[in-house]
Amino acid sequence: MAARIKKGDTVLVTTGSDRGKQGEVLRVIPKDSRAVVQGVNVAKKHTKPTGMGSPGGIVEVEATIHLSNLKLVDPKSDQPTKVGFRVLDGGRKVRVAKATGAVIES
Repeated sequence: MAARIKKGDTVLVTTGSDRGKQGEVLRVIPKDSRAVVQGVNVAKKHTKPTGMGSPGGIVEVEATIHLSNLKLVDPKSDQPTKVGFRVLDGGRKVRVAKATGAVIES
């Protein structure tokens, strides 16, 4: 199945406590339909000290968020949009912004 959201895309969070925030997708986990977005869904993780290099403490890390709660931001218009697919004349399948019809390069 083709991915509607890929690593490096800018997305908008549509629901939850981080609603309205935008961020870049750092990682996508297709098996679980989840993604890690920079600066969104930040959780505090308690870590133990491991050797001399890393002291223990409380670290803030981005937790995963479900793909259904994300909307792609169209790079051309900077507006959130749904994603569709189109097959070009050469046979290449590309992502298309539903709002503007523009091809999303990646």
